[in-house]
Amino acid sequence: MIPGGTEAGMRAVARVRGVREKDSRLGLQQALAEAQSLQGRADAVRRQLAAGGAFEAGPGAEFAERRRVLESLGDELRSAEAAAESARNVAVAARAAWQQDKTRLSAVEMLLERRAETRRAERARREAHELDDIAGQLHQRHAVVARAARAEVAPARPGGIEEAS
Repeated sequence: MIPGGTEAGMRAVARVRGVREKDSRLGLQQALAEAQSLQGRADAVRRQLAAGGAFEAGPGAEFAERRRVLESLGDELRSAEAAAESARNVAVAARAAWQQDKTRLSAVEMLLERRAETRRAERARREAHELDDIAGQLHQRHAVVARAARAEVAPARPGGIEEAS
């Protein structure tokens, strides 16, 4: 397996999930705007219907015409309310899809972050090990230099006998 191949694959998965999350977020925004628009239309028709008032007096033809208009407004209100309800259901489904996509993206991002943290910790351990090795080598060099310096300062006596202090 190629080193880092899994990491590249996970980054590709994160990019794809990021695009999906963005698309579902835009879909949610569109669904919410549509639901709001249709609810506004239903509210406007409801206000028109309420503004119709009661028929008090007048010829029968006027009464029949007014009744026809109010029935038409009632039909339009039912249709507008059904459309608004349908749009709200679409918005609910869009929100669920977006939350699912967002959760999936977060999971991949968290996994990538954990892997990056593991790599940082491993790199820190390797650095500490290298620094320990360097410190040990420096200590050995200093010890050799110190022994050599002592050997130069105290010349050996002939015959290997050292002077007693």
